[in-house]
Amino acid sequence: MPLISLLRTKLPAILPKPPSSFPTTMSASGSSRLLALAQQLRLYEPPAASPDEIEEQAMEETAGKVITQVGFQESATPIANQSDRFRPKRAAVLVCIFEGDCGEFRVILTKRSSRLSTHSGEVSLPGGKAEEGDKDDGDTATREAKEEIGLDPSLVDVITVMEPFLSKHLLRVVPVVGILRDKEAFSPEPNPDEVDAVFDAPLEMFIKDEHRRVEEREWMGEKYLVHFFDYETGGNKYVIWGLTAGVLIKAASVVYQRPPSFLEQNPKFKFPRHANTGTVMPH
Repeated sequence: MPLISLLRTKLPAILPKPPSSFPTTMSASGSSRLLALAQQLRLYEPPAASPDEIEEQAMEETAGKVITQVGFQESATPIANQSDRFRPKRAAVLVCIFEGDCGEFRVILTKRSSRLSTHSGEVSLPGGKAEEGDKDDGDTATREAKEEIGLDPSLVDVITVMEPFLSKHLLRVVPVVGILRDKEAFSPEPNPDEVDAVFDAPLEMFIKDEHRRVEEREWMGEKYLVHFFDYETGGNKYVIWGLTAGVLIKAASVVYQRPPSFLEQNPKFKFPRHANTGTVMPH
């Protein structure tokens, strides 16, 4: 069953920019711990753009909302070396980190509207398709967060971008890492057409084993693991998995500077003979 609702659009190829392109200072309203994290994250270097990615400029492709899908870091797939056969579509998600009451780092998540005809109730990071007016991936992610949950972009310091992930439907998803300086200044206003709930979870949870369960699956003869994180807050239970979990595992590993305490085990991909907009990855 498809996990992305595709919308036709003119998709500009806005490539991930290095940390130096983002602000080098952060508002004094941020805590010393957040300031230290921002400084640390600016040293993170996302992969350089390839000539093939640069050639994507002005191509017309399809893109869609990013929800909980099975996704993998693009470098783990053969897409990067097969650009002559298929060019992934593009989107961005916002990994918005703030400091909790106990000094822990937390991340903002959403639950899709239960009134949607497809993918209702899935957990996702704020984000979605790139639009012509977006000057970069940070613009895409923060614009979508404003539309979905009322998060004013002026409250978020975009610090860096991480390696793109490839979704089940071959959508290139760029995680944008931002810091919410003042959590009290953000009062969630979920768009009822898209979002049922806005909640947050401890980022470190995604490199720990306590709330995780796993399923072994197989694609084209290769076994791989799908990770599910069960989380309860405010009397509500959520399951975070697929692309969203993959992005958060990576983000937590970067923030806490250590690998997860469990085996990720992505598949050894074999590129489909005929890849096109209908091609899907394992699920």
